[in-house]
Amino acid sequence: MAARNKARKRAFQILFEADQRGVSVQEVLADWVRHARSDDRQPPVSEYTMELVEGYAQYAGRIDELIATYAEGWALDRMPVVDRNILRLGAYELVWVDGTPDAVVIDEAVQLAKEFSTDESPSFVNGMMARFKDLKPKLRRD
Repeated sequence: MAARNKARKRAFQILFEADQRGVSVQEVLADWVRHARSDDRQPPVSEYTMELVEGYAQYAGRIDELIATYAEGWALDRMPVVDRNILRLGAYELVWVDGTPDAVVIDEAVQLAKEFSTDESPSFVNGMMARFKDLKPKLRRD
């Protein structure tokens, strides 16, 4: 598994855990880093995982607003937790991170949905990410 793929998966897991526990992503990230340092059986948290989690945290309110606005028929709090957090991570990386092609970000989000969510989730995630890609220039200005 490529390093960035692994970093995205771990970032998703941190966002998911924070959502489930009702705590900040920074708190969960700190727990993961601390745990990796104290238990050599745990892999270290990569720089890219930290960048993704911290970047998401910076734009969390705006990202949730975007998801709620464009997820037709889904209230954010009623959306499956896995899908919500895949979209949070994907939206952050797609809109605010340069250096990774949009198609790669979208594909990675869809792959996470295939691995961790329902049969309907990959198409839902793909549609939402495609919409964010189309709106990206406007979203970055806002």
